[in-house]
Amino acid sequence: LLFLHETGSNNPSGITSDSDKVPFHPYYTIKDILGLLVLILMLMLLVLFSPDLLGDPDNYIPANPLSTPPHIKPEWYFL
Repeated sequence: LLFLHETGSNNPSGITSDSDKVPFHPYYTIKDILGLLVLILMLMLLVLFSPDLLGDPDNYIPANPLSTPPHIKPEWYFL
């Protein structure tokens, strides 16, 4: 296990190969933040310019507080 940590798991010759490695922090962090910003921008455009696009049409029927729809029945213990 010590030899594995010394040389690396994908290096059978034991020669250090730092030239083909990409550091995580500046590259992948910026890439992930940019992807998150693009996703947030797309969701904000959807919400701000067409908020009714994904809405259910039943939500636009005006409610009548004096009548209960016939399919709504109370539970048996409330009868």
